[in-house]
Amino acid sequence: MFKTISLAAAAVALSASASFAATEVTWWHAMGGELGKKLEEVAQKFNDSQSEYKIVPVYKGTYPETLTAAIAAFRAGQQPAIVQVFEVGTGTMMAAKGAVYPVYQLMKDEGEPWDPSKFLAPVVGYYSDPEGNILSMPFNSSTPILYYNKDVFKKAGLDPEVAPKTWAELAEMSKKIVSSGAAKCGFTMSYGATWVGLENYSAIQNLPYGTQQNGFGGMNAEFTFNGPNQAKFWDNLKTWQDEGVYKYGGPSAGADAAPLFYSQQCAAYMNSSASRAGVINNAKDFKVGFAPLPYDDAVTKDPKNSIIGGATLWVLNGQKDKAVYKGAAKFFTYLSQPEVQAEWHQFTGYLPITNAAYELGQKQGYYEKNAGSDIAIKQIMRGTPSENSKGVRFGNLTQIRDVLDQQLEAVLNGKKTGQEALDEGVKQGNAKLREFEAANSN
Repeated sequence: MFKTISLAAAAVALSASASFAATEVTWWHAMGGELGKKLEEVAQKFNDSQSEYKIVPVYKGTYPETLTAAIAAFRAGQQPAIVQVFEVGTGTMMAAKGAVYPVYQLMKDEGEPWDPSKFLAPVVGYYSDPEGNILSMPFNSSTPILYYNKDVFKKAGLDPEVAPKTWAELAEMSKKIVSSGAAKCGFTMSYGATWVGLENYSAIQNLPYGTQQNGFGGMNAEFTFNGPNQAKFWDNLKTWQDEGVYKYGGPSAGADAAPLFYSQQCAAYMNSSASRAGVINNAKDFKVGFAPLPYDDAVTKDPKNSIIGGATLWVLNGQKDKAVYKGAAKFFTYLSQPEVQAEWHQFTGYLPITNAAYELGQKQGYYEKNAGSDIAIKQIMRGTPSENSKGVRFGNLTQIRDVLDQQLEAVLNGKKTGQEALDEGVKQGNAKLREFEAANSN
């Protein structure tokens, strides 16, 4: 009799646990290493804060690999609820309207609080449609800054507390560093042909990158980044390379750039603000300085804001269990909390996506205790964004960046002038825009 009762009780218990099992919300992401561990910690803390929903993070490789995997999964009807997409893929996601559940609509449908004014304006502006509706959840937004080796600067007779403000100053300081023997090269950078060396260069100098408000106004845009100032800048990179003060950091993310800085071969390095943690961890033998990206004083005396990188979280349609959407909305509300955002921002170097998270960091004294940790925020919030400085948003941008990598390498190899390379970049880029437009026209 006791055994029978025990079996019955066990059956009831199993039934109860099944009925109260947390709804799983799958989240595909592109963060490995320390960032991936921190991302998983964020998900786990949300899971621990309640029992109805369970965020399940799944690492899918690089940003392009994650986007490709998500597209393939959607076509196969096996898509995740949430996918992390880098800013380069924004045009692609916006065009895939049937696949995307816009975050502003999700939050409204699920009755979750949603106030766009609480987010940093440059961040939400990039991920909004022409009507101002935010399409994806801001998560890890960044902007490039300058890192420099204070010890090398001092060894070369330069003031280690004074960073170069302009490209001309950076070139002159680099020449002094190399000639003094303090380092073998003055500077290197990741995304030399794209995010840093063309997209942000154009934005900061208030130079157009493309028509239709740099692609924000519609798919029928054309590139215009082959202006004389951009071409002259690429020629300068060739000159600086030949003088031994600049070293090319490789295509795309520039995997070769960081080691050049960490090994103290190059005195300065330009990359994402989110590289801060990695830079600090790898610069055990020297002191690091942080500064805004240099501006070209031959073009402007009033540099504009830099533009964002990083990624946002997109919700995909087609989930069979509608409770998954409630879980995604609850998770986004959790992510928006100042304490959660401040911790993520302070650990990673990504921007605080909300004004409250930034203000919390100020109250905590974080920026005073951590020199240079607010450089990226001040740089991206500098002045009033123009049509040229609010970002670039085009379809097929990943492939177009590959084209530009090839074109800059042609310049550095002496095969093309900056103008010839950028003219070819515009020609091939526009062809890829037309391909995207044809594939996504209604």
